[in-house]
Amino acid sequence: MAALTRAQEPFRFYTRLHISELTGLRATTIPQLLETLRDIPGACIYHHTHRFLQQHQYLSPEPPNDFAYWVSEVLGEDMLGEMLASVDTIQYATIRDLREKIISTIEAYLDSNPTAKLKFARQGEEFHFVKSISFVLPTEYAVYDLREFADILKKITVDSIYFHVFESRLRLERSANDFAFWIETSLGDKSLAKQLSRFDPYTLTLENLRNTIVAIVERRIGS
Repeated sequence: MAALTRAQEPFRFYTRLHISELTGLRATTIPQLLETLRDIPGACIYHHTHRFLQQHQYLSPEPPNDFAYWVSEVLGEDMLGEMLASVDTIQYATIRDLREKIISTIEAYLDSNPTAKLKFARQGEEFHFVKSISFVLPTEYAVYDLREFADILKKITVDSIYFHVFESRLRLERSANDFAFWIETSLGDKSLAKQLSRFDPYTLTLENLRNTIVAIVERRIGS
């Protein structure tokens, strides 16, 4: 087997600790939800579109959208719930873009369904805005080639995988996940980087995501 390319710069694995914090903001109607969405921190948008991935990382490959759930289950606006649930998070490179899509979806619905503005949540069923706070920590791992990279991927925590695939791309407004970025810029392997960028990580549990990335990298090593 030919020697593996050694990276110009090592890939350093990080992990993250996460807490959720109540903002004190709440909505009882869709117009109130809409107006609050315009001004809340991006960390709130992130929490309500990624909460399930963070809290139930092994249980389901399909993270629900808190906004969609609330308008459907509490206010009975199933059509709007479906519209919000269909917002494809992977298409948006920034929280700002994702926020604008959610806002425009609600605005369009209210224009066509003005009576939806009149529905109120019952006491105790208001939408409470929560923000996600993350603390990024370095791990002991740094790798220089694809073999080392695959070996460490097999044993790092899912919190580290979550950070490098989801959080770094969306919250830090990067064009690709950290793995793909390093492979393209430090190893010069644009083909492999493209493979790691084009699949939808939101359709996988974090353990399946780990296994998928390892399999793609190991196929590349074998070829």
